[in-house]
Amino acid sequence: MVRLLITFMRWIAPWPLPVLRRIGWGLGMLLFGLAHARRHVVQVNLQQCFPELTASQRARWVRLHFVQLGQSLIDRAWLWHAPIDVVRQRLLWTGATAQLESATPTVVFAPHFVGLDAGGLALTLHSSTPVAFIYVTQSNLDLEAWINQGRERGGPVKPYFRHDGVKQMVSALRQSEKLHLSPDMDLGAQDSVFVPFMGVQAATVTSLSRFARLGRAQVVPMLTRMTPSGYTIEVLPAWSDFPSANAEQDTRRMNAELAVWIQTMPSQYYWVHKRFKTRPEGQAGFY
Repeated sequence: MVRLLITFMRWIAPWPLPVLRRIGWGLGMLLFGLAHARRHVVQVNLQQCFPELTASQRARWVRLHFVQLGQSLIDRAWLWHAPIDVVRQRLLWTGATAQLESATPTVVFAPHFVGLDAGGLALTLHSSTPVAFIYVTQSNLDLEAWINQGRERGGPVKPYFRHDGVKQMVSALRQSEKLHLSPDMDLGAQDSVFVPFMGVQAATVTSLSRFARLGRAQVVPMLTRMTPSGYTIEVLPAWSDFPSANAEQDTRRMNAELAVWIQTMPSQYYWVHKRFKTRPEGQAGFY
């Protein structure tokens, strides 16, 4: 089945982007109709984060999120298999891109919007130095190889895995290897603190503060937005006074900044993740 999927994605890669986005729309609507458990997760997340929405407004956002999620999945076809020149044309850079060209050790804070993989590939195409990513191992070896090959096609990539520990990554950071980091997920209580996320207490890992401190690195936010012509990658100025001496305070700031960015493209945040699955002691689960 995985090999059939890869063949299909290779086959459609040259197709015009509007056609691929229509296919993605169909996939998204299919997921919306069939993935009942994940649809419930999205509904709960939006209810917690946007309590001011009416039921009909929330329903529209849920449907739109699945459509954009489906489109981002189909976009892997051209991101990973179309000619590099085509890929570059569809990835538009904006903002403080010079921040990524300096030799300063840099942690690129890349939140979980649906265009995350597009932004990661764009970064490797743009960077003259190696870019490190923290990967999650796939159970299917064919799927693992395909995903890694796609993500690493753009340039010098250094893959790490969660079980590798931080020593190697910190050492590479200090030698000006960029670290592409997406710490805005609930990975359980270990190494996490409860800080507000969109007004709700959420277990959040402190890795952004920790890597910045240990690697003596600047933190540069990078936001990837899906557009009709591809993706826009916006680079924001490096954060000042970060990290501080308090990792919890830094993580609180990270979530507060992220909340502002989510408001600019709320349907594109990765709401299918159980962002609030870990609750403070004594609190009932949301899902």
